[in-house]
Amino acid sequence: MGHDLKLIGIVGSGQMGSGIAQVLAQSGFRVHLMDVREDGLKKGLAGVEKGIAKLFEKGKISETPAVVLSRIQTTTKLGDLSGCEIVIEAINEDETLKRSIFQTLDAVLPEHAIIATNTSSLPITRLASCTKRPDRFIGMHFMNPVALMTLVEIIRGHCTSDETYGIVRGVVEKMGKTTVCSQDYPGFIVNRILIPMINEAFFVLMEGVATAEDIDAAMKLGTNQPMGPFALADLIGLDTCLAIMKVIHEGTGDSKYRPSPLLKKYVDAGLMGRKSGAGVFKY
Repeated sequence: MGHDLKLIGIVGSGQMGSGIAQVLAQSGFRVHLMDVREDGLKKGLAGVEKGIAKLFEKGKISETPAVVLSRIQTTTKLGDLSGCEIVIEAINEDETLKRSIFQTLDAVLPEHAIIATNTSSLPITRLASCTKRPDRFIGMHFMNPVALMTLVEIIRGHCTSDETYGIVRGVVEKMGKTTVCSQDYPGFIVNRILIPMINEAFFVLMEGVATAEDIDAAMKLGTNQPMGPFALADLIGLDTCLAIMKVIHEGTGDSKYRPSPLLKKYVDAGLMGRKSGAGVFKY
């Protein structure tokens, strides 16, 4: 197996799945993109096509979009991924659905194949335990948007082998990304630090310390971040921020991670951020 990995499967053709497929295809890998919805696959592929065309126009890639696209095949059946050496699951954070996907993959994939999950918050060890290959199970947490963000967090479950980690790290580096390695604890690295910062911003707003505009300006200019915590929360989705905060709170049992009542209130009001037209700010 080693570095002659040729075929990689992806489950889920949403924003993350199609983004991962695009970067893999650009990097010379052949990709099988699977989604149960035919229209989802069409939409995902259209996004990939647009992304590749843009990069080609700007001279960022030398191969024509047609050549890159020819490396991506689509399917609506999990069984069609049986020839893949790595399969990356990139569906939404639904643990029950993820587990059923992993059990099916475990049954159809060859023994040496690796199963990876792009989860941002679910425990890798717990997900791995529903397969017969916990040593060949790993977390690959890509950042959104995949094509632009250079980081991939690799998360080792309790049983993930050194060989599995090495192979996956090699693939990510071939994609031109930088890897960091996290052990399997709530929130991993990025979200464990980022989401509580966003949560704290909501406490600061709730306590009337400053306005949302001033909090964002202060953090942006005072700590050199490209956007303030509220603008970022609106981009991520306040419901997603709340869900990850709950995972960290429950997973650690530490009251310092309790979700801000104001963040909960926004979510209850249906103010999810950019995707709903309004969050902390209006769009």
